[in-house]
Amino acid sequence: MYKKLLLLLTACTLTAGSQAQWLDSYVHQGEFGLAVGGAHYFGDLNTRAAVNRPKFAGGIFFRKQLNNYIGIKVSGNYAAVGYSDKYSKNETQRRRNLSFNSNIWELSLSGEFNFFKFYPGVEGFNFTPYVSLGLGIFSFNPYAYLGGEKYNLRQIGTEGQGSAAYPGRKPYSSTAMCFPLTVGMKYALSSGVNLFGEVGYRFTTTDYLDDVSTTYAPDAFPVTSTGDPSIGYLLQDRSYETGSMIGLKGRQRGNSSQNDGYMVALIGLSFNISSYRCPSPNPR
Repeated sequence: MYKKLLLLLTACTLTAGSQAQWLDSYVHQGEFGLAVGGAHYFGDLNTRAAVNRPKFAGGIFFRKQLNNYIGIKVSGNYAAVGYSDKYSKNETQRRRNLSFNSNIWELSLSGEFNFFKFYPGVEGFNFTPYVSLGLGIFSFNPYAYLGGEKYNLRQIGTEGQGSAAYPGRKPYSSTAMCFPLTVGMKYALSSGVNLFGEVGYRFTTTDYLDDVSTTYAPDAFPVTSTGDPSIGYLLQDRSYETGSMIGLKGRQRGNSSQNDGYMVALIGLSFNISSYRCPSPNPR
């Protein structure tokens, strides 16, 4: 009986020692992967931070692990965003009746922190939550439909940008910076493949993701030669579709004191890059 117990303890000790030695020699170099999910916009048309009109998002990334806890990630993401005043619970916003859609292409660099040691394929070390913060650049181009036709709002200058009547209002850039803050979890399905899910919010440097920011500028759009209102005039204030027009010159159209933002939620697979090193010698 004592011999069997001794053999069992010896086997357990050797197994634990073998696993410890393997963990000491295993190096998780990084991961590359892809993901799909949804995106949502927050801004002048969605002032109550409702998450009721998600659109498609997807991305690819490469992560370099500096150690068991800290990594650096380069990622490229696509996100479709859009919203309309008709979804608002605010009567004034519903009367305003503006809408937009946009395709976002984003490239970012982030620092990432694992809360647990992560050794893919090793029971007890194959799961970790993580958080990341980064810096990115993205392109966008808001557009809307009128009479079934698609119009690029930035080129029209719906708030008088580029108009001689408003010399101080320059066309806004179609690129801006973003600051992705992301939380997620990943689980190693095997030594080579991980399943992960994450949610990230993008703080941005633009208030024109939705083409809405300052005040109405109806006089920037004179009537056409036929006496009809121009496309720009019809798109800058669409309250005529819900009643009388409310877009008087100088009246607030958006809130320029707060920039727009967007959220991306993704689920995907990543593929591990690993190597091995000689285990540390046992101290004498």
